[in-house]
Amino acid sequence: MRTVTVEKQPLRTGVLMPVRDLAVAWALIVLIAALAWVLTVAQARDMGIEPGTMGMALPLFLLLWLAMMAAMMLPSVAPVALTWARGIARQSSGARRAVRTTEFLGGYLLVWTAFGLLAYGGLALTGDLVERNPEAGKWIGATAFALAGLYQLGPLKYVCLRHCRSPMAQLMRYADYRPPLRDLRVGLHHGGYCLGCCWALMVVLIPLGVMNVAAIAGIAVVVFLEKLWRHGALLARVAGVVFLVLAVLAPFQSWLLPGLTPGDTAMM
Repeated sequence: MRTVTVEKQPLRTGVLMPVRDLAVAWALIVLIAALAWVLTVAQARDMGIEPGTMGMALPLFLLLWLAMMAAMMLPSVAPVALTWARGIARQSSGARRAVRTTEFLGGYLLVWTAFGLLAYGGLALTGDLVERNPEAGKWIGATAFALAGLYQLGPLKYVCLRHCRSPMAQLMRYADYRPPLRDLRVGLHHGGYCLGCCWALMVVLIPLGVMNVAAIAGIAVVVFLEKLWRHGALLARVAGVVFLVLAVLAPFQSWLLPGLTPGDTAMM
């Protein structure tokens, strides 16, 4: 008997929410993302592109990291967030609704904050290595590109990407979660899948520069299209191949590594 496989399509919130509510919710998400982009771009202009943490203390780094994540991830996570928020609105009202929505967003952001701690440690380590030996930068960059490329082409990427592209089954499962902290657990769970889908794309910010606005914008577009475009899975594979090509070129093309080039050399 022949088995027919039907590709799951990204979640469409327009079916589940009134048009007016959907428009207001999207407007709010766009506003938050726009403010996050303004903060990110303004800070990037002041700091430039340098190796490592660029002298940022951990609290400042995490603040900017969360702003970057809001700018990059909010548009792609919006369908799931809006659908869950709609369910909260049906079950709660007033202050309770606000608390539950905050729990969901808090759980999601907590996952990316934890990854931000790892990112800070990785940037501090690579910055120290490049300061001691500038030649190490090209091999660090090649390793980062190769790691990202291999993960993009690996099976775990597509397990997480399938969840992010078609989360309806998971949302139905979340309905069985029981208080307390149900919405926090939902945010943590979905944030974990989102992290599993996108962490490798963030790794390339090590060679490209963590405050490189062009790189941040490019990754944000890839994240959005991977999750919501009908050919998103194919795009993920193409991105993986591109990263592997960059890994081969990185040791010989220093211009590919602005985030691993000492300040004076980068200016030259």
